Amino acid sequence: MRVFCASLATETNTFSPLRTDFSDFAQSFYAPPGEHPDTPTLCSAVFPALRRRAKDEGFTLIEGTATWAEPGGMVSAATWEHLRDEVLSQLKAALPVDAVVLGLHGAMIADGCVDCEGELIASARALAGPDAKIGVSFDPHSHLSAKRVENADIITVFKEFPHTDFVEAGEACVDLTLRAVRGEIAPRISVFDVRMMDVLPTSIQPMRGFVDKIMSLEERGDILSGSVIHGFMAGDSPDLGAKVVVITDNDAARGDQLARDLGMELFGFRGRTKPDFLPPAEALRRADASDRMPVVVADVWDNPGGGVAGDSTILLQEALNQNLGGVALGTIWDPMAVRLCFAAGEGAELDLRFGGKTSAHAGAPIDAKVTVTRLQRDAVQSFGTSVVPLGDCAVIRIGDLDIVLNTNRSQTFSPDLFTNLGIDIAKKRIVIVKSTNHFHGAFAPVAGEILYAAVDGPYPNNPVHTDYTHLTRALWPRVDAPHAEERA
Repeated sequence: MRVFCASLATETNTFSPLRTDFSDFAQSFYAPPGEHPDTPTLCSAVFPALRRRAKDEGFTLIEGTATWAEPGGMVSAATWEHLRDEVLSQLKAALPVDAVVLGLHGAMIADGCVDCEGELIASARALAGPDAKIGVSFDPHSHLSAKRVENADIITVFKEFPHTDFVEAGEACVDLTLRAVRGEIAPRISVFDVRMMDVLPTSIQPMRGFVDKIMSLEERGDILSGSVIHGFMAGDSPDLGAKVVVITDNDAARGDQLARDLGMELFGFRGRTKPDFLPPAEALRRADASDRMPVVVADVWDNPGGGVAGDSTILLQEALNQNLGGVALGTIWDPMAVRLCFAAGEGAELDLRFGGKTSAHAGAPIDAKVTVTRLQRDAVQSFGTSVVPLGDCAVIRIGDLDIVLNTNRSQTFSPDLFTNLGIDIAKKRIVIVKSTNHFHGAFAPVAGEILYAAVDGPYPNNPVHTDYTHLTRALWPRVDAPHAEERA
């Protein structure tokens, strides 16, 4: 048996002021064939899983490129075409193959291509032939097109948000694809369009129970796999919105019915899945009044994981206005400010302007006399077993506020973002992070309380008002009863 694998991933916020090119992939993660590390990245967990299986089972594994760019704006046409052709040429050179396994994100959009992953999977199918098995793994914040479903045999999706199960999703994709190659299963993919775009964290009810229900169906053997595409509201895609994916062993009719039943149950959750989102001033007042320390306050919309810059100063300015002490904030993306801090050196005091550079919606730059308390080249944080680069970082202090400035855009995943830079968050009263929910898994065990602050900015967080140009389907909340319109 011969198996080819590759990973090509990013998440495109088509409304972001940023743009994505090859340098973003090179800066975040780029591994040529054979150079993928032993530890997985968010979308490349299929690599270590396949390596283990190939060693144990004796099949031939041909590795292609694995690369990931931090979520950002539209991918340039030249970058997309270069990476697409790189992977496809590697697959062509590997032929014949019995299987193709792709670790993808599912929300990449490039200039001139609204369905990058669909094009890649269809091209892989054309090269590998109709008898090869194609398995793909997706992030739930993606767009599931008919082209992807028609050309894949296996689709697995991270079930959890925060994505604490990305390794398990990759391993499931590998296992089901290998079983299909060996004829042990005849997978049939069923998809139901939920026609809903909402925020669906699985760390709280009702999504916690819904995901547990899907996992119990898998554990009992009722289905081979069950997944939920949440959708990515910042991507102008014709396939925007939630979809349920069920894979059965050659029982498409049952899979179709179960996907519909689960999908309508999910639709019933609309409008009541996300946590309470507070205005910035209220969130910080509540944090200041709490006696459960530290209070973690999430800046949910200035989240680099959603493709925005992560340089908003609005929450920081509010903390300064309220004269709060015992505060740590991570991170503000500002390569120029970091460079100035490195030039000044640790312990230096200087007048520094930082933040608020990339968008009119991200607040004004902060002008303050700061003390540089820590400088770190090539800093990192962890996300499960994955290592996330932060680039060069500078920790600056204004009064009793510690602020992490970084050069590689990244949302906050783990407390070690702070501890790796000498900030003990256990001694802080308030910790401000830029993340929608991926921070939750690692911070919940150490936080006294978690609050979510909603700051409007370059992330389009209300689909009712977002100017989508490719969306033609009826979708809640833009339409109150989209399934009724579908039947009409």
